[in-house]
Amino acid sequence: MTFDSPVRPWASPELTSWQRLPMHAVDRRPGSVSLDGTWRFQLLPAPDAEPGRQWDEAPVPGCWTMHDPRDLPHYTNVRMPFPHHPPLVPDANPTGVYEREFEVPSEWAGRRTVLHVGAAESVLVADIDGAPVGIGKDSHLASEFDITAAVRPGGRHTLRLTVVKWSDASHIEDQDQWWHGGITRSVSLHTTDVLYLDDVAVRAGHDGELRVDCRVRGPLDDGWSVSGELEGYGELVQDTAHDAGNRALGRVSAFLGEARLSAIVSGVRTWSAESPSLYGLTVRLHRPDGSVADTSYQRIGFRTVEIRGRDLLVNGDRVLIRGVNRHDFHPLTGRVVTEPDMRADLVTMKRFGFNAVRTSHYPNDPMLLDLADELGLYVVDEADIESHDHAHEIADDPRYLPAFVDRVSRMVLRDKNHPSVIVWSLGNESDYGAHHDAAAAWVRRHDPTRPVQYEGAARTDWASTEIASDIVCPMYASLGEITAHARSGEQTKPLILCEYSHAMGNSNGTLADHWAEIETTPGLQGGFIWEFRDHGILQRTADGRPAGPAATPGAYADGITAPGYRWAYGGDFGDTPNDGVFCADGMVFPDRTPKPAMYEHRELAAPVQLSYDPVTRTATVHNRQYVRDLAWLRAEWLIGGEEAGNRTVPAELPGVSPGASAPIALPAGISELSGLPEAPGLPADGGELWLTLRVTTAADQSWAPAGTEICTPTVRLRERTAAWPPPAPVGGAVETDADGLLVHPLLTAPPVLGLWRAPTDNDLLGGAAGRWRDWGLDALVRKPVSVTRDGEGRVTAVAEYPTTAGTVVHEQTFTARADGSLLVEEAATLPEALHDVARVGSVLETAAGLDTMEWYGPGPWESYPDRCAGGAVARHRAPVDALFTPYLRPQESGGRGGVRSFTLTGADGSGLAVRLDAPRQVSVTRHRAADLAAAAHHDELTPLDRCVVHIDAAHRGLGTASCGPDTLPPYLVVPGTHRWSWTVRPV
Repeated sequence: MTFDSPVRPWASPELTSWQRLPMHAVDRRPGSVSLDGTWRFQLLPAPDAEPGRQWDEAPVPGCWTMHDPRDLPHYTNVRMPFPHHPPLVPDANPTGVYEREFEVPSEWAGRRTVLHVGAAESVLVADIDGAPVGIGKDSHLASEFDITAAVRPGGRHTLRLTVVKWSDASHIEDQDQWWHGGITRSVSLHTTDVLYLDDVAVRAGHDGELRVDCRVRGPLDDGWSVSGELEGYGELVQDTAHDAGNRALGRVSAFLGEARLSAIVSGVRTWSAESPSLYGLTVRLHRPDGSVADTSYQRIGFRTVEIRGRDLLVNGDRVLIRGVNRHDFHPLTGRVVTEPDMRADLVTMKRFGFNAVRTSHYPNDPMLLDLADELGLYVVDEADIESHDHAHEIADDPRYLPAFVDRVSRMVLRDKNHPSVIVWSLGNESDYGAHHDAAAAWVRRHDPTRPVQYEGAARTDWASTEIASDIVCPMYASLGEITAHARSGEQTKPLILCEYSHAMGNSNGTLADHWAEIETTPGLQGGFIWEFRDHGILQRTADGRPAGPAATPGAYADGITAPGYRWAYGGDFGDTPNDGVFCADGMVFPDRTPKPAMYEHRELAAPVQLSYDPVTRTATVHNRQYVRDLAWLRAEWLIGGEEAGNRTVPAELPGVSPGASAPIALPAGISELSGLPEAPGLPADGGELWLTLRVTTAADQSWAPAGTEICTPTVRLRERTAAWPPPAPVGGAVETDADGLLVHPLLTAPPVLGLWRAPTDNDLLGGAAGRWRDWGLDALVRKPVSVTRDGEGRVTAVAEYPTTAGTVVHEQTFTARADGSLLVEEAATLPEALHDVARVGSVLETAAGLDTMEWYGPGPWESYPDRCAGGAVARHRAPVDALFTPYLRPQESGGRGGVRSFTLTGADGSGLAVRLDAPRQVSVTRHRAADLAAAAHHDELTPLDRCVVHIDAAHRGLGTASCGPDTLPPYLVVPGTHRWSWTVRPV
């Protein structure tokens, strides 16, 4: 293959495109002719290699890395996948050649014909009938080429699209994601009259002022004009039309013209994430005889974005940004995502309380912005710029200046009319240099209606006013750092974290702590969790290849893959170098199943909060929204009692305006509950009593059908007033072996001390796991010291557990009760050198055949000490197999915090029941911690036929130390003496 273009496009950073049309905001999708489908395909070893005569087939859009075994997906985070410095690339450079025939409709005669390629990774060369028509170099923005001179209406032509994988541009697309190759968005043809709307720019403020600026190209004969119509309003007013030299048209002919339409819309419905009101806007270009030459239709929203002091305002309101970062990803198609895929992503975000999305780290398909406009999500639109591995070299390298400005400006030109876009981002992790200042200056001149942000600009000085960022948007700053800045008196800009709470594996600890500070500290305004979705690719274990679009139906569901498949991450395709499981850092699994942390976020972002005053015995609901009242919601009460179980009764939500509060009527009898037994139908056992308001949608929303659960705020009405567990007379014998280990018919392995957990990703990358192994906590050896019995049959066993940091002394006292239960009282003393361990508690294994757990405590999903805001305290029930959370790399999971009691039973209802002395961290799984730690994937695990049970007096928080801060000091397990007790009895 040879290129007739002036230079080799994959090796020249100064060349950003050739014959590529300017970007615009006119939607040409209606009436276009799709060229998607199955194309002829060849994968060549390098761009200079000549195609052969033998053709394979490939889907368009599609990534060849997902179906061609000669070039498989490759995952790196910071490192480039090859050692060359910019702008150099390897000689071995996979190149895909796509070819097909197409016909130009005969009715397009005398009109323009434009080829649209939605995206190609990373260099695109387009040829028609063997002649080049254009080059595009940008993996995430469309390339359009005017091919009028190259085609004949009614004629049949051959279109060849050549895609070169590695280029100088790869060095500024060094994002934390899989490297792919292919045509990743749709290909189409569209037509316009020779006189056409070249661009339409809309400014619509929340005060109802509308301005529409039109750019027109073509033979501008005297008397051309534009007209506009706004849905529900009527015709817009046209100002005088001008050519590019600002000469009034109607007297002067020109090729480029400009015109403005305007209106003042009274009683306008404003657009916001809560209430995304849209208006249809139609713009028409008229020839001198009044006939219509071109039409543009788009949905617009009236809203205003501004920064006032330290606050980002939307429509004049300071709105907390509850955001998440999102990549284009699908486990079967890689970078290729459809409209239903994008809708499902955004619907899931909305249902779990997110109100913003950052398009990390490139512009998304325009369909995503259409959906954000429709569903209601604020968007930080980010340019396709990240030079992570060579950031400092490139930031001021003049060869890359055109690419920086081109990518930022084309994004703004395309997306400027979307009300959902509230901030422009100059890219990500690319140091800070002259290129950023140049790009920011262009944006501020072209679109002063939105702020600009760039994390790298503010990295060294959050208080600076002389930088290319209107927002301080740090990544993974600690809670202490951001609160100290907000309270320093030096803050000059809003602080909105562009990345925080890294969701890798079992993670997102201290999310509630962050939001407690954000909601109460002026100057802090939210952030974007990293990230939305795990990038696990469905892999066939038989041959190690991607399963591809033809995967067997049912190959994955609920985060779990079927036999013969697994979720692949870095290194699983033989990709070297790689960054392993670091791509599995989403709030949802690859199949979009929510992880437990999603429920944590949902409650923290809930539109409704509930509080209870035990003195007045009154409850209050708080509307935390900015625009809507509570009329779109319904509710019911869930009364959770320790002994009486759960009871559901209707609730009546009061009409509460945004930001206001109002009392809510409690269920009958609740207000009298202070331990009085006469409260009708309610538990009077002296146990805890919790009240949960289950809030659902009252009617269908664009993102949720009626009855969708929105949140479950919970309050405690009564603390336990009776002894727990209730005393029973001592009676019966306790059986132990000679070393003091308990022998019990319900247990296959006795309770021993546990100080270690199968390391989470945060434990491994944050350093805690290595420290625990150095101490020997993963291989504790019990050394018996003494076994004694008292006159009532109690047995006390003392044992030591040597570690490299000192000896842990563990004491257990076993007492048999006359009711058949066994009381286990334990104490463990940790030396000062063991300053931060994973847990302190008991680990045991039950008899086989117990497959159902019922517990009283928060639930039903997994929770941990620093991630425990997402579950209602009530009685919950689940299969044991469903308690385990299948994070892509096996690790500690399935824990339930704050458990008061639980039972494990088999199919016949028999089993064991455990009561705890206080709310404790409990986990019940089919896997030992050592087995989890040894496995790289879940298909390497063999579940046990019994339950592995951990009862912890203390358990370390999760934090987010895989990328960002570790857990906070209150959630660390410290040295000293820890005491806990529990009672087990047969069911």
